Amino acid sequence: MNKDLQSQEALQLFEDQPVRTAWDEANEEWYFSIVDVIGILTEQASARSASTYWAVMKKRLKNEGADQLLTNCKQLKLKAADGKRYNTDVASTEQLLRIIQSIPSKKAEPFKHWLAQVGRERIEETLDPELIADRLVATYERKGYTREWINQRLMAISARKELTDEWKDRGIKQNSEYAILTDELTKAWSGMTTRQYKNIKGLKKESLRDNMSTTELVLNMLAETATKELSQAEAPAGFEESKTIAQRGGQIAGDARKAIEAGTGKSIITRKNASQLNHVVTQMIEASASASESAALPDPEQ
Repeated sequence: MNKDLQSQEALQLFEDQPVRTAWDEANEEWYFSIVDVIGILTEQASARSASTYWAVMKKRLKNEGADQLLTNCKQLKLKAADGKRYNTDVASTEQLLRIIQSIPSKKAEPFKHWLAQVGRERIEETLDPELIADRLVATYERKGYTREWINQRLMAISARKELTDEWKDRGIKQNSEYAILTDELTKAWSGMTTRQYKNIKGLKKESLRDNMSTTELVLNMLAETATKELSQAEAPAGFEESKTIAQRGGQIAGDARKAIEAGTGKSIITRKNASQLNHVVTQMIEASASASESAALPDPEQ
């Protein structure tokens, strides 16, 4: 699998269970992690159990004469639960349907319908990109985010895409160099690296932006937009010059943060993550307290 396909990596949800996928733009084809699908259909408790099931199943399929199916299954380096990437067997929709037929599961038929829906949604989104935004809005609404926050998040996604496109045009390598530049930018406006920022919010592998307040999102977006504008104006040659520009772009947002903090007398950076920021969660806690005044409130750190 090439890097272009890996860059289209995404998580899809089947009944709130994640399935790692990758979109092949050239062939307009989804590839799905086979062990993820097996884990869902067989209700295996761990990724190791699902991998063992798949290893045994491959031997059985080979004995049944399904050599071509197994040969055509590809491998892609997908991110695992520990945050590292490992070679993972993936299958196209057609290949996956053949594999599903060999797994006795009450979820087989619902999963087939889900596969058809995932494929249809991608084709519809290609024809009408606004559907991507609609799906994102629906996902965030289900998680309890406010409309104000969702609108800001969509704008932040657009700003981030414009910046990474600019970096790509300047010859920046994806993944490792993007991460370094993002760290420099984040440190310049917030005073912390991305990892340090996550730590104060109690995050591990979760998205930092999905756990920012509206104001934090705005400042982060300002840093990324300023960096993009500076880069377009100065046309840096390579990584080191882009790094300097990222620091300057972040500093612009950092100055704005300090000005707001001086005026309000409080820090913009909050330790709250999504569970504490979402209004829906707050409303649920308040409703619980009203229903039973004598009962203790749920721990806000949960």
